[in-house]
Amino acid sequence: LIFIGVLTAVVLLVLHLTRIGLIINQQIPDRPHRRLFLASVSFFVTFLAVRLLVASITHHIGPFGYVEMGGRHIHHLVWGILLLLVSGYATLAEVGTGSTPQSILMSRLLSMGYGIGAALTLDEFALWLNLDPAAYWSHEGRESIDAVVLFGALLAMGTWGAPLLRWMVRRKASA
Repeated sequence: LIFIGVLTAVVLLVLHLTRIGLIINQQIPDRPHRRLFLASVSFFVTFLAVRLLVASITHHIGPFGYVEMGGRHIHHLVWGILLLLVSGYATLAEVGTGSTPQSILMSRLLSMGYGIGAALTLDEFALWLNLDPAAYWSHEGRESIDAVVLFGALLAMGTWGAPLLRWMVRRKASA
C-alpha cells in the first residue's frame, strides 16, 4: 500500500510540476485519452514493480515480506480487486468528471487507481485459474504474463494509438 501511495504521488508530481505534463496535455488533448494514458502508465509501472518486489521477497533480498493477517497470506490481487471496486464505483458515481482542480485530481487518482488495481489483480491471474500460490513462478504462471500483455496492449492501443499516429503523421509532414 505504501508503494501505491508513493507511485501515485510521484506520477502526479511529474504531471503537475514538469514539462512532461505540459507535453502530455498538448499531445493528448482530450480528457478520456489522458485518463487511459494514466491508467496505462500506472498499469505497466505497477506490474514491473510488483514483479521485482515479489522476486525480492522470494529470494530474501531487502526488508520486504508478505502481508499477513491472522496468519493468513493476503495476495496482492486482493488489494487490486479493492482498488478496481473503488475506482469503478467512483466512476459510476461520476466522481472526477467536473472541471475544478479537485475534480481533475480525482479523475487522475481514479485513473491511476484503476491501472494499479488491474496490474495487481492480473499479475496473479494464474492464481485465479489454478488456486495454487506456487503457480506464480511456475510454468502456469505464464498465464499471468499473457493476461498482463493482452490487457496492457488494450490499454496502450486506447491511449497511444490514434494520438501517437496523428503526431507521427504531423511530424513527417513538417519534416
